[in-house]
Amino acid sequence: MSDISLTEWVGYLASLVLMISFLMKNINTLRIINSIGAILFVVYGILLVTSWPIIITNTFILGVNIYYLTKHYRSN
Repeated sequence: MSDISLTEWVGYLASLVLMISFLMKNINTLRIINSIGAILFVVYGILLVTSWPIIITNTFILGVNIYYLTKHYRSN
């Protein structure tokens, strides 16, 4: 079995989800998948015994994604 901790797995998963989000052609799909990556990065920042730069940056990204998704779905 590998020596990779749960914290590292969450970080790798967050990175993978974030990278996949940038392969999306539809901006709404990109924002949804990117939001999942941001949530995973917030969890990762918490698991690192509170890494504020990671938590603050990804909370901001999540907020921006939620704002634009809400704006899009309310206009339809």
